[in-house]
Amino acid sequence: MPNTFDLDAYLGRINYTGPRTPTYEALAGILAGHVAHIPFEIFDILLGRPIRLDPEGLKAKIITARRGGHCVEHATLMYAALHAIGFNPVRHSSRVVFFKPRHESVREHMFLSVAVDGATYVVDPGFGPFACPHPIPVDGTPVPISAPTHRLAHEGNDWILYVIRNGGETRGWISKMEEEYPVDFEMMHYYLVSHPHSFYTHNLVASAVTKEGRINITNQEASFIRDGAAQPVQLADRKALRLLVSQHFGFDLPELETMKVDGVPGWL
Repeated sequence: MPNTFDLDAYLGRINYTGPRTPTYEALAGILAGHVAHIPFEIFDILLGRPIRLDPEGLKAKIITARRGGHCVEHATLMYAALHAIGFNPVRHSSRVVFFKPRHESVREHMFLSVAVDGATYVVDPGFGPFACPHPIPVDGTPVPISAPTHRLAHEGNDWILYVIRNGGETRGWISKMEEEYPVDFEMMHYYLVSHPHSFYTHNLVASAVTKEGRINITNQEASFIRDGAAQPVQLADRKALRLLVSQHFGFDLPELETMKVDGVPGWL
């Protein structure tokens, strides 16, 4: 993928104009730009559209059409960008444990680690509402320092990402942080977009950064996050969903008005 990656187009998509050298400054700037400008969304899964992970497919959807994607799309895209700049990112998978215990959670999340300037950081742009805009040190230092929302802990043989959720700290994902490869994430991607037990095949979820904070959508409920407080909004129908997406996600998707939503809880 790095051999055909259009770095200029990607950096333009995330509005990054900083240095293109493998330094912490560049890593932090690129991650912040990516999280701020590329939303998390799985609309194509519910629309029954194929989702490509190759360079041209990612460019067409996320860069040219200014869409978003799920974690594998986000992390695959960032891997290519960081590699093109001269970093040596490593791919990893994890088990998301917000809603299920570890033994019931499959490896369904992709993130990266990057060694730079003598330290190693986790870079996780595709964790939806919990995507950290800062590289997360593996030494356990919380980020951001002023008001911590994320930290890593090494517990036994596991690495655990702790996040702030509903006002308290909780475990977000668990990983061995062993290196994994594109073939592993092809399998993960297939599970996410097609398996009947995948959360994404029977739920509508999306999240984007806004000027005031963030907007999260889960099925028919949207939540605006401003100054740490959540303001819930009930979506009346699919037209309301389309309008909300066009206003806050940076693209218009007319197909949302006729999207098949069988099995999505609470959808009219």
